[in-house]
Amino acid sequence: MATILDGREVSKIYREKLKKEIGEYKSKGYREPALAVILVGDDPASQVYVNNKRKACQQVGIKSLFYHLPEDTSEEKLLNLVRELNEDPEVDGILVQLPLPKHINPQKVIETIAPDKDVDGFHPENMGKLIANLDSGFVPCTPLGIKILLDHYGIDVKGKDTTIVGAGYIVGKPLSVLMLNMDATITVCHIYTKDLKKHTLNADILVSATGVAHLIKEDMVKEGAIVIDVGISKKDGKIVGDVDFERVKEKASYITPVPGGVGPMTVTALLLNTVKAYKMHLELS
Repeated sequence: MATILDGREVSKIYREKLKKEIGEYKSKGYREPALAVILVGDDPASQVYVNNKRKACQQVGIKSLFYHLPEDTSEEKLLNLVRELNEDPEVDGILVQLPLPKHINPQKVIETIAPDKDVDGFHPENMGKLIANLDSGFVPCTPLGIKILLDHYGIDVKGKDTTIVGAGYIVGKPLSVLMLNMDATITVCHIYTKDLKKHTLNADILVSATGVAHLIKEDMVKEGAIVIDVGISKKDGKIVGDVDFERVKEKASYITPVPGGVGPMTVTALLLNTVKAYKMHLELS
């Protein structure tokens, strides 16, 4: 029976530390950190994510600035708002909630955010710093959250065969680089991978980030594997992950639940990145 990697509990610990740290800076007369969150349109899932991020900011003492723009906002108007926030010395982080409406090019928006305010870690400069293994950039929030979770439970990835299912820009690609920097042996699978089960069965650490409900079955997981479920979708009215949790937990040594595993860690990583940006901007140690 697997040990549950409890993202909610680990998040509480890190958020308490951040709250204390921010409180100490404010007691010395510094301003509070500030995160600007931009939501374009009324996508229900995006609204939930934005609300969670804003609540988390409030918990630790980060000022949350919220810009809710209509669905038909032009790309240029959004880019101009981002440029204004880039120039604002009171703003430490800028987050544009994805996905964006179809008429807006997300890559253009990501590249417009100043790299030192890109707390999502998606700007090419920050991705480049991740590849170069430099600490001065921002690591995308979900991969960073997974790293913190593994570290907290004392799981050393060095030399471990690690299979990541999903090669997206938000999780799969940056996570593969981050874990390679941690000396794991990496296999990345995607929609064109010929024999998925062959790769997943070889994994000491299996990460799935596809959003396909219960894609990873018990017979695809090696005995004693560490299973990280990043996916989130609905099945029979319930929120479920990529992994068939109830069956796989009997075989794995560690497993993340959905919800309550990687999700809270992603938000906590965003808070950590925002405070990192704040300290850089105010030149605090």
